Amino acid sequence: MNRQLASAFALLALASPAAAQTINVALNADIRSTNPGVNRDDNTDAVVLHMVEGLVGYRENGAVAPLLAEKISVSTDGLTYTFSLRKGVKFHNGAEMTSADVMWNWNRYMEPKTDWRCRSEFDGRIGMKVTGVAARDPATFVMTLEKPSALFLDTMARTDCAMVAIIHKDSLKPDGSFDKPIGTGPFMLGDWRRGEFVSLKRFDGYVSPPGEKRDGYVGRKRALVPEVKFLAIADGATVKAGLISGALHVADIPDADMLEMRKVPTLQVLSAPSATKHALLLQSRDPLLGDVRMRQAIAAALDLDELVAQASNELGTTNNSAVYVSSPYYSEVQRQRYRHDPARVKKLLAEAGYKGQAIKLIANKRSTVPSFPVAIMAQAMLQAAGINSEIEVLEWATQLDRYSKGNYQMMSFSYSARLDPAQSYNQFSGPKDTYPSKAWDNRRADELIEKATITADEGERQKLFDELHRLMLADAPLIFLYNQVDTAVVSKRLQGFAPWVASKPRLWEVGLAN
Repeated sequence: MNRQLASAFALLALASPAAAQTINVALNADIRSTNPGVNRDDNTDAVVLHMVEGLVGYRENGAVAPLLAEKISVSTDGLTYTFSLRKGVKFHNGAEMTSADVMWNWNRYMEPKTDWRCRSEFDGRIGMKVTGVAARDPATFVMTLEKPSALFLDTMARTDCAMVAIIHKDSLKPDGSFDKPIGTGPFMLGDWRRGEFVSLKRFDGYVSPPGEKRDGYVGRKRALVPEVKFLAIADGATVKAGLISGALHVADIPDADMLEMRKVPTLQVLSAPSATKHALLLQSRDPLLGDVRMRQAIAAALDLDELVAQASNELGTTNNSAVYVSSPYYSEVQRQRYRHDPARVKKLLAEAGYKGQAIKLIANKRSTVPSFPVAIMAQAMLQAAGINSEIEVLEWATQLDRYSKGNYQMMSFSYSARLDPAQSYNQFSGPKDTYPSKAWDNRRADELIEKATITADEGERQKLFDELHRLMLADAPLIFLYNQVDTAVVSKRLQGFAPWVASKPRLWEVGLAN
């Protein structure tokens, strides 16, 4: 039996009466692990963050708020953060959470052998350094920084860091290796059949944060159904069949399928702008593209409005800024952009001494990102402007490896959501000798980003982000195209579901009508 046929039989089983109160969500690939912040990707984060929580989390608007903490106090010098923990919070095994659990988790995350995604964010290698932690009493946890940081709580809330999730020590096996997440979230792990599905069961002992409604990862977080099942279904036709039959309740879809799905009377298409960024990377260490005039010529050769309209099925809006369009830091300066200018292209190519050398543009064909459509349109526009371009299509894992090593000339690439602009710039800016994956290697940019991480005043931060944007447009190390507009096809039986800026499904406060 082939995988597509097996998926179809699985969907028929999901539609049975026995599964009537299970919410079925389609993922384009299986998760990588259940270990918070370790061996992760976006699918992994989306699933794991139903089971685990951190001291803080993102609100609906991208601001940071207490989650497992009840209150946060910051010393006048900006160095000491005191977290007063919520009372009565329980792990999935029934044990009550205390500051000792927070301490145990922090020490585990900072152990190199844990291989936590975000250890370098807190140990001083990137800039911020936690110099001390203390469990002052069972309800109080204290963290001390080497120097003030405006990004400390934002980094603690980051989804790729698993929100610095607090799990019970019994999540580990006796030999110290990870077993399964025993967290504090509204759902707990049921069954993970690799390559097929992950089922989550309602945690009846869950203690919700305060709030009258859902608010990002904080606010009211009740599990309204006994089970949520995330299915790994790579085949788009199988996903559509599952949605139409009612076996699937939620699925992300390619923009190209949106019109068809809107015609199905039992379904609705929901959309929301996100902080995910789609871009073309230009390798400044490449012998040809190391000349800024070549990079500027490429930018001027692209009709960005046309490219974005086609790649997003007219949902997206051109945004050349690293700041997402609904951010409070998205200013008139952030709206400054590259312009299509064929005459300037010819002038820049002549000045750079371009002789028609081929530029290889790497892309992948994942249906959930516009990597390949962007590459096709960019190639046509470059060729029309006299720039020889060739497309190389790679599997995503291979492309990610090439990206990590900086082994490319051009690349059609997407960056996951970062809500604070300084974190967004940190994704792609830094010294290439140390971090080969960084697209922008500019010491002045690093200086500005560093200032933005320690400056709390919003007006001063705005000035820093404005200067960064102007500098990035001049250097052209990459060309941001647009922010993803998340679209989800949702069964009309599903009540309370909504996409949001962090681009991850949330299945708490969501129910199924009979």
